[in-house]
Amino acid sequence: MHAIQVHQFGPAENLRYEEVDDPKPEPGQVRIAVGAAGVHFVDTSIRSGATGAMAFPLPELPAIPGREAAGVVDAVGAGVDDSWLGRRVVAHLGMGGAGYAELAVVDAGSVHVVPDHVSDEAAVAMIGTGRTVMAILDVAQLRRDDVVLITAAAGGLGSLLIQAVGNIGGFAIGAAGGAAKVARVTDLGADVAVDYLQPGWPETVRAAIGEREITVALEGVGGWLGRQALELVGIGGRLILFGFSSGEPLDLTVGDLFTRGLTVSAAIGARIAKHPGGLRAFEEASLAELAAGRLVPLVGQRFPLAEAAAAHRAIEERATVGKTVLIT
Repeated sequence: MHAIQVHQFGPAENLRYEEVDDPKPEPGQVRIAVGAAGVHFVDTSIRSGATGAMAFPLPELPAIPGREAAGVVDAVGAGVDDSWLGRRVVAHLGMGGAGYAELAVVDAGSVHVVPDHVSDEAAVAMIGTGRTVMAILDVAQLRRDDVVLITAAAGGLGSLLIQAVGNIGGFAIGAAGGAAKVARVTDLGADVAVDYLQPGWPETVRAAIGEREITVALEGVGGWLGRQALELVGIGGRLILFGFSSGEPLDLTVGDLFTRGLTVSAAIGARIAKHPGGLRAFEEASLAELAAGRLVPLVGQRFPLAEAAAAHRAIEERATVGKTVLIT
């Protein structure tokens, strides 16, 4: 089969399209003939070898990146029912899941059946990104009267969060970088969409919402943008953190909590392990929302598998909208 391999940590050009041995499913595993593989910001950090404050473990090299894959089961290992053969499935493969390939293996207990009306690309977008959205919503417990600020609102997570706020009748404010992304956030149904690359964007938000106060900020960027988002939250508001794609954690102090009366929660990490059903429960909820049409992932750019380096560059340059996928 063909796959993308990393032989040395470094720039996107280190992603090499190569021919490698076909993986064989071990007992309890299935093999997926991959139709679409998800590309994540975390993939770019691991490939570079500089995960920074995120502290993700680096794989042994050579390694095949990729944590999300959808396609058709074409082989099963010992102990797995043959009825899986030929079924369309999606799975989160784990941090070193080797999804950037024409074939991928995973434990049978990790796969989910994909309905006929759902594309591989959409399924891939929801198995990882969607489950994170469900974890965020589980913590946020949004209400109809909430005024919700979402940073990086044109991204894979942000675009789903905009929809989720609209689904409950809340007021959604989406901050995105650049005019094209702002237009996309508006199309997604945001009540207010602003360009955070423009000086004074927080004042634009304040002017747009009038006497309303922002009650919730859903923040996964960190750095200066995260700080500006925090300062927009009203007294007694909730700040839900789910990462720092800027590479810098949000500068948050105890003083912020006391002087603003904020409630701050981390939606990912150790908290998920204590949730009933763990990650799989969030995956099931995410895919159910997709199948019902209540959450529709924004699949922005599709790259051929051989062009994985271009996909990584696009993410690193903030040139993507929604979820980026590789097509085999």
